[in-house]
Parts: sequence; structure tokens; C-alpha cells
Amino acid sequence: MLSGLRRRLTVMLLVPLVLLALGNAWFAYGSADDVALQQDRRLQALVPLLADSVIGQGSGPDEALVLMMAPSVQEFLRERPGPATFAITDPDGKLLLGDEWLAALPPPDTQLEFHSEQFDGITWRIARQRQRTVVGDVAVAIADGSDPRQQWARSILLKVLLPNLVLIAAAAVTVGWAVERALRPLLALKDAVERRSPRDLSALDEGGSPEEVRPLVQSLNRLFGMVNAQAESQRRFIADAAHQLRTPLAALQAQVEAWAQAAGHAGPDGRMELPAEQVHKLRGATRRTSQLANQLLALSRADARTMQAQPLHRVDLKSLCEDILGAHLDAAGARRIDLGLEAAPVQVMGHEWLLRELLANLVDNAVKYTPEGGTVTLRCGVQAGQAFLEVEDDGRGVPEAELGRVLERFYRVQGTAGEGNGLGLAIAQEIARVHHSQLELGAGAGGRGLRARLLLAL
Repeated sequence: MLSGLRRRLTVMLLVPLVLLALGNAWFAYGSADDVALQQDRRLQALVPLLADSVIGQGSGPDEALVLMMAPSVQEFLRERPGPATFAITDPDGKLLLGDEWLAALPPPDTQLEFHSEQFDGITWRIARQRQRTVVGDVAVAIADGSDPRQQWARSILLKVLLPNLVLIAAAAVTVGWAVERALRPLLALKDAVERRSPRDLSALDEGGSPEEVRPLVQSLNRLFGMVNAQAESQRRFIADAAHQLRTPLAALQAQVEAWAQAAGHAGPDGRMELPAEQVHKLRGATRRTSQLANQLLALSRADARTMQAQPLHRVDLKSLCEDILGAHLDAAGARRIDLGLEAAPVQVMGHEWLLRELLANLVDNAVKYTPEGGTVTLRCGVQAGQAFLEVEDDGRGVPEAELGRVLERFYRVQGTAGEGNGLGLAIAQEIARVHHSQLELGAGAGGRGLRARLLLAL
């Protein structure tokens, strides 16, 4: 994370510098354009001065023109740092004076013409115009070999790009050092978190962190708080479980004490007698204790966080429903409950033993809390592209306001008849989370009873 952050900061700081360097080069080229414009204006001013420098011609027809150079023209041709030359031709393009390579047809009118031409490895800027002199009409051409654009092309590497590259390299070193210094508080925070023991959930010091990192520290503190609350919830759960276990165990102990007292009295035939009511109470307390212990174990094993690493297997929901139906037929028959099955073939990927535990809890609850003579139906199949498991009864149901609370651990609806620990639906909900789903509770057919449904991916 820190490496990526350091790289992003470095790039974000150096890219503007590179763009500034390119902009500097562009402006330098723009400055060359300004100088070129000034060069054209100077050539424009020198053309008529060069024409005025013609004061005559030799006596023969092939004699050269006689010039008396104006000082500014002489300075331009001889004393300037760059190369310069000129040519004077007649209206037919015949060279009268100057360099042969500049001889060319004159412009068709008196308009001044500018153009650039390559000669002898130099880019020349040439101004040409018809002019009237003492010897008649001539074409005057004056050329400047110090093209600013050409000079810019030669000097851009040394005068523009190279200094900018040195500046960028120095900036990269400086930015790297600055980023390293700026990230030190974040590295210190990382070390502080790594050095903590798993049990140390105290808040980090927000005041010792930079303002930019403070929201991260606050988020970590909130996370530590939630983890601490979760751990406290687990501690409360253990305490609640111990409290719930204490009641049936105390009853079991009382029944055993009563059994022991009854064992001291002999019947008419001389044998020890134990009242049937005492035996039934003892059996009931033992069953409740066993059921609670099994449910607590199932709830612990069905923790969604610990099951994520376990592999999934193909589960046949129809076969699973048939097994659960057979396991609960005796209990349903004892209460004259019609326990039925509506199953279609369907398979899902999941944990079979967890789905078996979920279905067993739902059926056990339905059989236990449905009045005698009622109906409980198991269903599985496919609906809207998803597999489903469903248990529906026609008992008294759960008030709508308490549908969410019955999924909490150890919660029982007020006035519920029968014995229970309030863990069956909580276990089913935890198993649903393991399978990335939620247990859906609602009223059964005709608004009677309770229907619990679990949707699963095919």
C-alpha cells in the first residue's frame, strides 16, 4: 500500500514539472517566432535602402552596378554575427550584382515577398521586391542566414531541454525525499498496529497523527470498538448460556435429590419405589439440558466467519427433506400432527450437515409449537431461478412486530407454551448467513401459523 501511495505521489508531483518543461520549450519556440517577425520587419526596412544604394552603372553594357552602401545595409551585411547576402537583378532575372544563387524572377508587382530557402546547409530568410533606382527598375533581394527557428532547433537541447531535465531529476530526488518524510507518520501507524497483541483493542492516539491521516485513525478506532463490542457480545453469550444451563441443571439436581430421598423408603413388598412423576421430571430436565448443550455446540460450529474456508459440496435437498421427515415422524405422530412433504428434485452447493441442522431446527420448532391436530409441511424446489427450503405450520404463529426478534439468541415470544431455549431460529439464521442468504419469516397460508424459508443459489 505504501509503495503504491509513494509511487502515485511521486508521479503526481513530477508530471506537472514535465508539463511545465514542455510548456517552457513551447514558449521558447514562440519567442523564436517573435524574433522571426522582427527579422522580417528589419529585412523589409533594408530592401528600399539597398535599392537607394545604387548610384549608377559602369560605362560598358556588362559593367557592374556602382553602390554606395547605406550604413545600416553595410552593418547588416558585414558586421552582424550571422551570415547575410544580397542580389540585384534586372526585370528579366539577370544578376546585376550580388550572389548568383539569389538570382530569380522578380515579383510580378511591387509587393514585398518573403520566403525561406535552404542553401549550403543554411536556412535563409529572403525578402524580394521590385524597386525603382537611378538605373531603372530592378529586383532587390536580401537574405538573412540567422533564422531564429533554426537557431532554436540547434540550441533547444542545451538551453531548454537539458536544464529542464536536470531540474526534473533534482525535483525527483527532492520529491522522493519529501514523500518519504511525509509518509513516516503512516509507517509509524502501521508499526503501532502490527506491534499490538490480538487482545489489545484500545483506541489509537488521534492527536499524534497528521490531520490527513486522522480520518484513517478514527476509522481504525471505530473498527476496534466494533470488534471489542463483538467480543463483549461473545462474553455475554457465554454468560447467558451458562445462566440458561444453570436452570435445567438445578432442576436436574433437585430431581436427583428427590430421587435419592425416595430411594430411602420401601414399598409394601419391601422394594424401593420412585414416583413416576419424579421420573418424568427428571427425564424432562435431562432432555432440556442435552438439547441446550447440542444447540450451543451447533451455534458455535455454524459461525459464518469460521465456515468461509470450508469447501462446499453438492447437496440433494429432496433427499435431505425426506431424511428430516423420517426423523420427526414419531414426534409429530405423538401430538397427532400431520407432517407432510412437498419436494421437487433440486441440488445446491453447500454444507450438508449445516443444512440438515437448519431444517431439523425448523421442523422441531414447528412440531413443538403447533397445537395438537395441526399441520406441518416441508417443501423444497426451484422458484424464480433459486432453490428454496421451506417449513410451514398452521399454529399460532409469531406476531409481525416480533418476527425480527425471534432470530435473536435466547429470545422467546411472550406466552409461548412448551419448553425451549430460544436458540433454534438463531442457529437457522447463522446457517443461512454461512450460505450467503437470510432466513425469511412470515405468516403461513391464510395468514395462520409461521412459514420459514431459505433461498439458495442453484
